[in-house]
Amino acid sequence: MAKATGNQRRSRKTYQARVRALREDLVQMQVQLKESPFKVLLILAGPEGAGRGNLLNTLAGWLDPRGVETFSFHEPTDEERERPLQWRFWRSLPASGRIGLYAGSWYTETLREEARSQRALDQIGLEAERICHFEKLLADSGTLIIKVWLEISKEAQGRRLRALRADPLTAWRVTEEDWRHHRIYDRLARTAKLIRTRTDRPGARWTILKAEDEPTRDLRVGQLLLSRFHQQQARFERLTGSASPVALPPVKPLRASGRRLLRALPLDQELSAKDYEAAREKWLGRLNQAVRAALAAKRSLVFVFEGWDAAGKGGAIRRLTSAIDPRFYSVIPVAKPTDEEKQYHYLWRFWRQIPRDGRVAIFDRSWYGRVLVERLEGFCREAEWKRAFGEINDFEQQLTGHGTIVLKYWLHVSYKEQLRRFREREVTAYKQHKINAEDWRNRDKWSAYEIAVGDMLVLTDRRTAPWHLVPANNKRFARLEILRSACRQIEAALGA
Repeated sequence: MAKATGNQRRSRKTYQARVRALREDLVQMQVQLKESPFKVLLILAGPEGAGRGNLLNTLAGWLDPRGVETFSFHEPTDEERERPLQWRFWRSLPASGRIGLYAGSWYTETLREEARSQRALDQIGLEAERICHFEKLLADSGTLIIKVWLEISKEAQGRRLRALRADPLTAWRVTEEDWRHHRIYDRLARTAKLIRTRTDRPGARWTILKAEDEPTRDLRVGQLLLSRFHQQQARFERLTGSASPVALPPVKPLRASGRRLLRALPLDQELSAKDYEAAREKWLGRLNQAVRAALAAKRSLVFVFEGWDAAGKGGAIRRLTSAIDPRFYSVIPVAKPTDEEKQYHYLWRFWRQIPRDGRVAIFDRSWYGRVLVERLEGFCREAEWKRAFGEINDFEQQLTGHGTIVLKYWLHVSYKEQLRRFREREVTAYKQHKINAEDWRNRDKWSAYEIAVGDMLVLTDRRTAPWHLVPANNKRFARLEILRSACRQIEAALGA
């Protein structure tokens, strides 16, 4: 075996010294990150043979494992295929104060599919747009996204694959798919460049690094992680340092038409108990058939119930579920986020609850809290709740694009009727648990909530996920109207 030359020994000592210093800095960074209100995503991508796995192992060895999560995405599982594409990526996001290392990511499947069949440019464009929306949503919420493309020539790729195959201990790592990727290297390189160009946006820029010199590659990625972290930390310090507590400004409508829409809703609907009971069984039976048809077609259903306090959401949900096989639905009551949920994007806790194909999820309050209570109570900044309208539309578009049928209800009662129901709850023993001081505080802000609700209805009403405004002064009328509109929307979505 040849001995190392003096230059090689000096080079190795220099590298080892740089690694020691870098590791110390990285661990210190993790200590600081634990106290920071953001997370870090390091995404490693590149052609086969670029050494993503080796780099990932090196970084995992340099970092404190208690603050790191590692992800590698392969073929979607059956459970993942039965939900929108982004679902499995939402589930993988680390909490604030932690680092996520991605050897495979939301880019992996796009590149894998391109290797199988040359896809039309417009399809690549649609996928790039979807990725941009996802990364913008994360970056806008403070997530530090570092994307590294590891570049390796076709010749170097071939040498690495042959070296791995020649060694009995590593031959198993080289698959037929790896060789196929090598044969179509040029085509994949063109596609990868196109995707990088279309997804290179503020907050999620690509860094391209040569991967053939592994020690240099590893050091540069570690240094990039450090420098970007310190930039992000400084940005947050400027934001928090300049922020001072201020009184919430008066609530002004973004769209005046929304409030007019609410006030024009006829609340004097009447429906006798006799007429209600006569029609109820008909619509319950029709809803049962519609839901069964949707589930047979592997279409999931997502019901969203919003409305004034005491508007009758709970009773409406009970009547709705009486028409559905209890094995196939779940009711998700939404309260204040837990301490764990606060460590993630506000949509994270809802993504986790999205049903599989052929299942039903019923949300008793929902992601619309961002533009209602969080807006009015100052739980998020103005820029955040204003941004949420677009984020919610994109979220629901991903659901409906997958085939999910989204049914949204706002139950509307008058100011006078709400007062009557509040007082009834206070004097009725089995209803007293439904009324508390917060309900009365919310009532004092009726006018502000009316403005926020109007904005919500106008800015998030989409053809594929429309709002149903339900006059709810008469509970029987409201319950029947929900059954009727649910049947019609499901049947229309199925083409029935």
